[in-house]
Amino acid sequence: MSSTPMQIDSPMGNGITGRANGVQATAMLSEMIPIFRPTKHWRRDTPIPGSRNTAPTTILSLDFDDEGGLLLTSESDSSMQIYNVKEGKQHKTCLSHKYGVAKAIFGHATGCIIHSSTKLNNTIRYLSTHDNSYLRYFEGHTEAVTCLALHPGQDTFLSCSYDNTLRIWDSATKNVAGRLDLHGAYLTAWDPSGYVFAVASPTAAAIVLYDFRNFDKAPFASFDMLPYSGEMGEGMSRGWNKLEFSNDGKHLLLGTTGNSHFLLDAFDGHVKASLRKDRGSVRRLGPGEHNPENMDPMSSDYLFPSTGDCCFSPDGRYVLSGTRQRNVLVWETLGGSTETSRSVVPAHELDYAGDTALMAFNPRYNMFATADKEVVFWLPDQSLA
Repeated sequence: MSSTPMQIDSPMGNGITGRANGVQATAMLSEMIPIFRPTKHWRRDTPIPGSRNTAPTTILSLDFDDEGGLLLTSESDSSMQIYNVKEGKQHKTCLSHKYGVAKAIFGHATGCIIHSSTKLNNTIRYLSTHDNSYLRYFEGHTEAVTCLALHPGQDTFLSCSYDNTLRIWDSATKNVAGRLDLHGAYLTAWDPSGYVFAVASPTAAAIVLYDFRNFDKAPFASFDMLPYSGEMGEGMSRGWNKLEFSNDGKHLLLGTTGNSHFLLDAFDGHVKASLRKDRGSVRRLGPGEHNPENMDPMSSDYLFPSTGDCCFSPDGRYVLSGTRQRNVLVWETLGGSTETSRSVVPAHELDYAGDTALMAFNPRYNMFATADKEVVFWLPDQSLA
């Protein structure tokens, strides 16, 4: 599995006065990690129907575009917000009141978004933000979509669903390009070469790897997670909500709503580390978890889904994760576990007085974004360098 080149040390003017004035081209990410600070916040309030009160929207997904200049969010008020990273401001709002929106990702084509639906049906939709028109509908899933994953170099994407299928789509045509019937396959991810994709089933406690060129054949690797359940405790039984390859192709990250994320060797599947988050995750649902039937979405007990509160840094050296109530946790992937214990404590904690249910690292610049009720941009504080 080859590595994809990344411009993680590119300079960037962030358009935000009074804070970090961009990252120098010579700055190494390892030098920047301890001095990342929350720099820009956005919080949107939406009126509750029939009430004069307002309640903040909940962010459901985060995604950067290929160039790292834009950040996309999907939100609980059936909107998608686009933020300009370099200028540090909200750029555009796209509404989907008719169909709703759950997961949303950028396509490779400039200004195009792929998103799943929450109303009418389970169709995936391909939106042009230039004129807010739908270019294509991807029909076939009979239940809610749980994951969307875009091929790193082609206009091909994967979708997982509660209907126990994984489907392969080419965004140039509405017809499905492939289908796999897999029980409980709720998460999927591409390796950086684009030749391999992984599928995770929390109900089967397994991760399987497919050769994209021969996806209709049996998986060439299967990683059984059940033997690790004893030492991993709650993290194994709680919902899995994130599956991601590191950009160097060496590691696979399994994020959970429990008290640990798991770092796997991407070649043989053995668990290299249990990344402990002792304060637990923000209260969100993982795929396969549900609110009680007929619960009011306005209730304080209602839980929204999450596309994962953890991610790799672009160089693959770090895993970052949100946690409940405060701080962003950072683990190093180069070591830390022992032969007797795979449990690893964070190497750094970044101060933040809030919940972090979603996290995404910019693929091109030294910045990352977190979200729950608000979107937060994190940049290195150059005064601490």
